[in-house]
Amino acid sequence: MQHLVFLLLGLGNGAVFGALALAVVLTYRSSGVVNFATGAIALYTAYTYAYLRQGEFLILIPGLPKTVGVGGPMGMWPAMIASVAIAAVLGLVLYLLVFRPLRRSPLVARAVAALGISLLVTALAAQKLGTGQIVVDPIFPTKVWQAGDFQLSSDRFYFALTILVVAIALALVFRYTKFGVVTRAVAETERGAYISGISPDRVAAYNWMLSSAVAGLAGVLIAPIVPLVPVAYTLFIVPAMAAAIAARFNLVVVAVIAGIAVGMLQSEAQYLASLFDWLPASGLPELVPLVLILAVLLIRARPLPTRGAVILQNLGRAPRPLRVIPTAAVMTIVGVVALVVLDDRFRTGLIVSFIMAIIALSCVVVTGYAGQVSLAQLTIAGVAGFLLGPIANTLHLPFPIAPLVAAVCAAVLGVLIGLPALRIRGLTLAVVTLAMAFAVEAIWFRNGDIVGSEGVAAPELKLFGWDLSIGSGLDYPRVTFGILVLVVLVAVAIFVAYLRRGRLGAEMLAVRANEKSAAAAGVSVVRVKILAFGIGAFIAGIGGSLLAYQLQTVSFESFSAMTGVALFGTVYLTGITSISGGIVAGISAANALVFVIVDDLWSVSGWYPVITSVLLIFTVILNPEGIVGPTHTLLASRRSRALTARLEAKAAESLDAETAPESPSVSPRVIDRSAPPELELSGVTVKYNNAVALLDVTLSVPRGSIVGLIGPNGAGKTTLMDAITGFVDYTGGVSISGQSMAGLVPHKRIQAGLGRTFQAIELYDDLSVAENVKVGRTAALRRPASEAEHRDFGDLDEVFALLGIADLAERAAGELSQGQRQLVSIARALSGSPNLLLLDEPAGGLDSSESLWLGERLKKICDSGVTIIMVDHDMDLVMSACDEVHVLNFGELIASGTPAEIRANRAVATAYLGSEAHAHG
Repeated sequence: MQHLVFLLLGLGNGAVFGALALAVVLTYRSSGVVNFATGAIALYTAYTYAYLRQGEFLILIPGLPKTVGVGGPMGMWPAMIASVAIAAVLGLVLYLLVFRPLRRSPLVARAVAALGISLLVTALAAQKLGTGQIVVDPIFPTKVWQAGDFQLSSDRFYFALTILVVAIALALVFRYTKFGVVTRAVAETERGAYISGISPDRVAAYNWMLSSAVAGLAGVLIAPIVPLVPVAYTLFIVPAMAAAIAARFNLVVVAVIAGIAVGMLQSEAQYLASLFDWLPASGLPELVPLVLILAVLLIRARPLPTRGAVILQNLGRAPRPLRVIPTAAVMTIVGVVALVVLDDRFRTGLIVSFIMAIIALSCVVVTGYAGQVSLAQLTIAGVAGFLLGPIANTLHLPFPIAPLVAAVCAAVLGVLIGLPALRIRGLTLAVVTLAMAFAVEAIWFRNGDIVGSEGVAAPELKLFGWDLSIGSGLDYPRVTFGILVLVVLVAVAIFVAYLRRGRLGAEMLAVRANEKSAAAAGVSVVRVKILAFGIGAFIAGIGGSLLAYQLQTVSFESFSAMTGVALFGTVYLTGITSISGGIVAGISAANALVFVIVDDLWSVSGWYPVITSVLLIFTVILNPEGIVGPTHTLLASRRSRALTARLEAKAAESLDAETAPESPSVSPRVIDRSAPPELELSGVTVKYNNAVALLDVTLSVPRGSIVGLIGPNGAGKTTLMDAITGFVDYTGGVSISGQSMAGLVPHKRIQAGLGRTFQAIELYDDLSVAENVKVGRTAALRRPASEAEHRDFGDLDEVFALLGIADLAERAAGELSQGQRQLVSIARALSGSPNLLLLDEPAGGLDSSESLWLGERLKKICDSGVTIIMVDHDMDLVMSACDEVHVLNFGELIASGTPAEIRANRAVATAYLGSEAHAHG
């Protein structure tokens, strides 16, 4: 019976989780924003309601009075209606000023803007209203229902029932009204909405008003039940997000039911913790949303439903560091001088800046390079910070071994946190990492059974008897400690710089740009993600250990989950894709140098979170690459102009010698039909649900040949390539060089001797042409020695010369023309030294003369020992370059033969070339 009692006691919190989840779903369905600010909207509305009941209108805008009178206390219903209406207006304002300008930005940018709003509202409320509790009169009847030992407060039941009724009503509205149909249409595709005469902006604005009103209603209804304090409402977003994920960000009633279930299970978890001593005394309720998220995501393993946006930008360029060692030397000299010159308070701020920059660089690796959104990096740093003392004291490990071991432990946790990234990506991963951060904080950092009330003392910092500690009293902070931290920061920055310049960094950026394309280049996406989380966590662990030495006593305040969210926002503000952005983030973090300077000049320490939140929001809107972005853009532009000038000069010099590329004379090609085939397909069938994309395709490709694969649009050509490469599930057999591909994932097939280009090209615009091509070398480098019987294009200069793109090697891929991008994609696939090369529309973007020139290049490639299968709509290229042609129609193979035989085939003429063309041929 007690279990039922505690389950029902969680109805109140569960109802607010469900209401906020409902608001999150409404916002995401209409505008594609994962609204982390939903809890802040509920907080603001609850405060507004509480002050209206007292006869005052709340104003959180800095510089204005806190409240203005409204002519006397308002009744419950007028105050509730006015508060919810204000919440709706707030939603409209947020959409028009913040999220409408971001509608074509990446999901992470919109989510960061929402995080900024959440931090802003919370900071404003704390600064203007304080952190004390405000008592709000009951809204629902508070009668206690009792049956034997069973007791339940009626207000919690009425609250949950009200939210469920609201969800059902909204579900009916979205199901049966024109507004609901229009909202679903916009969520499906903005392009289709525009064509149908629907304004996605107007639909999104209405839904923002509706979702904010729902969030506001939740805030008002929960205010009498849960103490009204700024931080509490913000934390509601984690279980609300768990409920929204359970509802697939789409089903409003499911979101509410899941939220109510989370609240009830949290109450039960707290009761279980009090019953069993072996359970953690605190933090068990925070595990509930995490377990729910992992269960839903790992079982279904689907990303958030995507919306058909008109334009989506990427995360931003990750510039390639140049002159690393000279830059590091200058930074070291400047840092040492600053440590010596600055006085105690500013020196402390500078030391904190160095430490936070190290942790910020972990965000650069995980998010900026690998594209995995982690909000738990500061929590991971906290793991090392809390472990440092016990490791040093229990295992008697000296410096620097103790902090390195602590960092390794943090890396292990980082890898565990990153494991969900193997099956999910994007903002779903951000929600997982945020939930994990809250759970670790509650179970470990705040747990009195693990961490005493005095915190955890950091060990002595000595090296060969030399005291390197930060000092105490008048000897605080010591310059020697600052120099130690600076040396570590410089070492980490150099490591991250060479990581970006190296092959692993290129692979990370490839995974960030397009996981499918990266796998087609032979990159193990799983390996890259695990390494990114492990490296990032190790760097964060080093920073956490240094922070422990600086604090001397470690407590949860320095490593709280919300502080971690604020740090992520700061790194995004300064530039999360670059080392310089990470350094500036460290300087700008709370209690760092900029904070100390601003507080010293204007005494605005309480307003600093407000200032940084506002800057974050404006930066996301106006300059998505962060504060350092314009500098990188300027430098990249100068390098591009210099390179262009050199190329133009070189072209002018060779103008007299060569006016146009000459197609080399190629002797007739001879194919050894007696050799084993390079590719064999037997009964390959692909089905999507009940739709058949390919049906019983059986064919053989001779070694050393160029084979064309043609057919009308939708015939299944690209699907067949996806089946060969392993990107789609199929039945039947695929063998390359006599080796069955059954059970091999895409990157393993690439390493087995397969190369692939895509119709959409899928270059990595952040990388130079040379770096793009080097990513393709991954397959050759990871190919087992026993499978080394292939034409090795180990000399990339040979590949560049073969395709005529040697002059483009240092250009950024994003600066290339369409035809140049096609050639680079072929070069990238060729650099993996494949036995079999699959080309999807290689002549796209080329004119007729360039296409014929490409055909001659492909013959040269084939003569070097590479078999080629080509899909292209340029019939002149296919018929002139190919030795054999296979024709697909509606997923079935309808003809195979030489180009001449295919031209004469009546079935092909009817299905592909058109019966009229055949009649005149």
